[in-house]
Amino acid sequence: MNNIFIALDFENETLAWEFLNQFPEDVRPAVKIGMELFYREGPAFVEAVKAAGFTVFLDLKLYDIPNTVGHAVRNLARLDIDYLTIHTAGGVEMMQAAVAGAAEGAQAVGVQAPKLLGITQLTAFSEATMQATQLVEASMAESVTHLAKLADEAGLAGTISSAFESQMIHDATRAGFLSITPGIRLAGDAIGDQSRVVTPGRAHEMGADGIVVGRSITQAADPVAAYQQVVAEFTQGA
Repeated sequence: MNNIFIALDFENETLAWEFLNQFPEDVRPAVKIGMELFYREGPAFVEAVKAAGFTVFLDLKLYDIPNTVGHAVRNLARLDIDYLTIHTAGGVEMMQAAVAGAAEGAQAVGVQAPKLLGITQLTAFSEATMQATQLVEASMAESVTHLAKLADEAGLAGTISSAFESQMIHDATRAGFLSITPGIRLAGDAIGDQSRVVTPGRAHEMGADGIVVGRSITQAADPVAAYQQVVAEFTQGA
């Protein structure tokens, strides 16, 4: 599993390729393409990145009625992406429709179905913000654990959540269920718009199976060296 994802938070594909072209052919990290870039450049960019040898994590956080999400995932799976996000708050039926759609779309073009990852609570949310926004009294831990269980029941490959919840997710779900964690910064980097951040090594120690890293790599003076530092820290632990 190529489990360290670089968030391509760029305005357009020109900037994204300027960044990606700094990596030599024998270093092809996994990359996360989010809404900003996908909605600007579309499926063709995703296909080009995949063709260049990068593992592709498409982060669209799908959330709608089951039929709509199932059909959307079926279409996206035809792009031969490796990972795709949907919101666990959409419920078990919606997530099951996504799983079925992924299998159908991938089979239609003869590729492997993408691993579906469920969004639990955004790492930009503090517990107080979550409770106020969603009008709930549940703690962050209770909410994330509940949503992870629903994702497991629906057949998703894992969840996206803070590293602070990784171990409790593993404790509540089947063996092999993935905990992929954003909100990762190298020591000394600004936390930006995240509320719950940890270093790569700390995320590993907390039970994360994979991490998403953005600015610590994309805004580094030497992105390749920064990526290799993240790999080393995550592999070795804090």
